[in-house]
Amino acid sequence: MARKAGSVSKQVSNPESPIRPQVLLRRSNRNLAQSQKMTDEEDESREIQGKILGIRKGADSGNATEATAEDVQSSGKEGLRFAIEGLARMERRLQRATKRQKLKVEETHLTETLDEDEYKPPDEVATAGWKQRHQNPGVSKQPDRQDRAQRGMFGGEGLDLKDEAPVATEEALDTVERGAARPPPVNSHYLPLPWRGRLGYACLNTYLRTAKPPVFSSRTCRMASIIDHRYPLADPDQPEHATKNRPDKSKAVDHELGVRFVQNLGLQNAADIVKMIRWNDKYGIKFMRLSSEMFPFASHAEHGYKLAPFASDILAEVGRVAAELGHRLTTHPGQFTQLGSPRKEVIEASVRDLAYHDEMLSLLRLPGQQDRDAVMILHMGGVYGDKAATLDRFRANYAQLSPSIKNRLVLENDDVSWSVHDLLPVCEELNIPLVLDYHHHNIIFDPSKCREGTLDISQPEIMERIKVTWRRKGITQKMHYSEPCPGAVTPRDRRKHSPRVMTLPPCPPDMDLMIEAKDKEQAVFELMRTFKLPGFEKINDMVPHERFDEPRPVPRVASATKSKKSKTGANVRRKRAVDEEEPAEADDMAVAESDAIKTEAAQVSEVTVTALEFGMGGPDNRVYWPPGMEEWLKPRKRQSNKSTKSGKRDLEEDDEDTGGNLEEAEGI
Repeated sequence: MARKAGSVSKQVSNPESPIRPQVLLRRSNRNLAQSQKMTDEEDESREIQGKILGIRKGADSGNATEATAEDVQSSGKEGLRFAIEGLARMERRLQRATKRQKLKVEETHLTETLDEDEYKPPDEVATAGWKQRHQNPGVSKQPDRQDRAQRGMFGGEGLDLKDEAPVATEEALDTVERGAARPPPVNSHYLPLPWRGRLGYACLNTYLRTAKPPVFSSRTCRMASIIDHRYPLADPDQPEHATKNRPDKSKAVDHELGVRFVQNLGLQNAADIVKMIRWNDKYGIKFMRLSSEMFPFASHAEHGYKLAPFASDILAEVGRVAAELGHRLTTHPGQFTQLGSPRKEVIEASVRDLAYHDEMLSLLRLPGQQDRDAVMILHMGGVYGDKAATLDRFRANYAQLSPSIKNRLVLENDDVSWSVHDLLPVCEELNIPLVLDYHHHNIIFDPSKCREGTLDISQPEIMERIKVTWRRKGITQKMHYSEPCPGAVTPRDRRKHSPRVMTLPPCPPDMDLMIEAKDKEQAVFELMRTFKLPGFEKINDMVPHERFDEPRPVPRVASATKSKKSKTGANVRRKRAVDEEEPAEADDMAVAESDAIKTEAAQVSEVTVTALEFGMGGPDNRVYWPPGMEEWLKPRKRQSNKSTKSGKRDLEEDDEDTGGNLEEAEGI
């Protein structure tokens, strides 16, 4: 061991020897394998560099006069080859080192013990294994899905890494599925059936979004587009065109034009909300989250604007339809809206954003209870190294908010730092309702008070405390539910929501439940079909690539092919009849058939759909697409003639190879 240490020290002091200087390692049992591996890599690097330097010295020495030009050229090529090999091996070593460092950060396990009286599981039978592990002080507890060391860096649990050093072996670092070895979740067996609550989805309707023209409420733009539209159009009397009629930057700037441009986008978004609400009501959905991007840049420091009076009428119409149909509307400001931030500019931007959302909900003019239920969901945000200091800043900034914002603001547990048990005391203190998100709870929770899964969090004592936070303000309680994608094991992967959910959480059967999933309204339909919830009988499968509620012709591939063939045949027969002076009865029949097909195509293209019927699923309510069949929402893609001819050519070649009899070759 002493000899190797000396050799390493000598390499570091010699500037010509190492390709990359290495730090001296303490030769412990834990680092022995890694040290030996690094020493081997150094020997390999010295060998490659020695060959390169040796070739160079041979080429530059006095014996070079005796060497021929071919020898010099050969030695140069050999040195270049060794240099390329050396760079490739250095790259592989760097990749391995990066992988080891990443695994150390994300997959390190820390030991933790719990006292016997810290937590008593409610179900003695279902949690016997958990009880046995955590009531023995000598047994180490593996943390929940997100690594304790990683959360310590972000202040998630206030863990002091100096007190608990990570213990990891080379074999453990190479195990990429370390997260799958966490204690299994314990879920409740209760299903809230028969269901009497309202199911909802967030912001976007996949069926209406892919309609022609699209119906959605998140049209936005870049900041550069607002600046460009401060210039008048090249021809103000004509509508704007992407190439033919663009803003003319040679004219004088008018800031009002830029504001009007972005406001028109917001008016289009708000107008489509009416269609989305009526669509939801037709299929039994009574709950929806409004997009925060409905009015782009409304809360921006420079490009921001007030919604009144230009959007007052359209938002009042949205509120009138929602009130008429008993629809609940909520909002969810973005992740950068944080009232606990230590930065003054972040607090100012957060207050502006909350004021924008409050104005949007207020202009809906919803009646009594519906107006109280129109809440703004907010995350606590970052920890900034100290949870207690962050909570103090939140209390101080919350006290400065307007009464209208306070009446609408609710807090939600997140999947990064803040658990239900972190936020519930603050909500009880400041009279703020708490939104329970089951998926976030399974990632971030207090292991001293509950476990991963829905069993512990659905116990009466905790559920009653959450319910009281809503009851004190007279607001109808709501919850969020989603599930991780299949196969997700790392903390980052588990945060991603699955396209659809498989079950209902153990919430009260009259709950307003927001389903947060990629497939939006289809995820709600999936639950309605699975558990036969009210309205499931109204939903029918789509015809792939075809819609009967849009003013566009239904594809008729067979008719188009037949028409083309008939036209060609008629021309050939007509020419033959003229040349051979034969009767053209066959020509007349072909022309009549072709005219009939054209008439049919014209009738199909003349299909009209009224504004009320547009996008509503047609007479058969065909609005459901099975999981993974998102391509059904769009017309079938055209296949190029090249691929068709290529396939036909391949068949002809196969036919020639088998002697013109494919049936015999295939044994038919």
